[in-house]
Amino acid sequence: MTDDAPFHAGLTPDRIVAEAVALTRETHLMGWSVRDLARRLDVAASVLYHHVGGKDVIVRRVVEHVIAQISIPDADLPWQDWYRALVLPAREIIGAHDGVAKWLLMHGPTLEPLLPTVERGVQVLLRDGFGDHAAMAYAAIVNNALSALAMGDDRRLVEDDGPRDLETMRTAMRAADADQGVLELIVSSMIDPFVGDEAATRAGEAWYVAFILETTLVGLDAMRARGWPAP
Repeated sequence: MTDDAPFHAGLTPDRIVAEAVALTRETHLMGWSVRDLARRLDVAASVLYHHVGGKDVIVRRVVEHVIAQISIPDADLPWQDWYRALVLPAREIIGAHDGVAKWLLMHGPTLEPLLPTVERGVQVLLRDGFGDHAAMAYAAIVNNALSALAMGDDRRLVEDDGPRDLETMRTAMRAADADQGVLELIVSSMIDPFVGDEAATRAGEAWYVAFILETTLVGLDAMRARGWPAP
C-alpha cells in the first residue's frame, strides 16, 4: 500500500485507535510507527493522518482507551485502601500495554479523562488529614507505582541492549570483586525475579509494584504522624 492509496470507506477513528491499542499490546507504545499501523489496516499513512492525526495524537488516544478501563474506587474507603484499590487493578490494565506507564509519568496531568481520578484521590487524602500535602502525596503514590511499572516496560523495549539486559547484569554482578554474599542477595532479590519467561517476569513486576506501593503508603503515614519536612 502506498501513500497515494485512496481513503478507505468505513475506516473510522475508533477502528484506527483499536488497532493501535492492539499493536501496543503486542509490542510497546513507542514500538510501532504510523506506517506500521497503516500497513496493519491496509491503508496509506495519509489516511490515518486524515482520520485521527499523527503519532502523538494516536498515542494519546491509545492511552485514553487504556485509562477508560480503570475504575475509581469508592470514596468512603480509608485512604490507604483507596490507593490499593486504585493502583493494584490499574497495574494489570496499564501493565498489559507497555509504554503507557511512562507516557502517564510524562504527560498524565494533561489527560482530561484522568482528572476525576486525580480529584477523588486528592479529596480522600484531604479528608484523612493530609492538608496542604494532599496533592504531593497523591503524586508520590501514583508516580512511584508508575515508575516501577515503566522500568519493566522500557527494559523489554531494549532487552537485548548490552548492559541494560538483565542476564548481562546478573553475570557481571556475580563476577564482580566484592562481597559475594551481598551481591548474591542483590541478584536473587532484584534481578532473578525479572529473568525468565514472560509469566515469571510479569509476576515479578507485579510484586515489585505492590512493594513500592506499600512502602510509599507506610512512609507517607509516618511523615503525616511526625510532621512534614520543610520545603
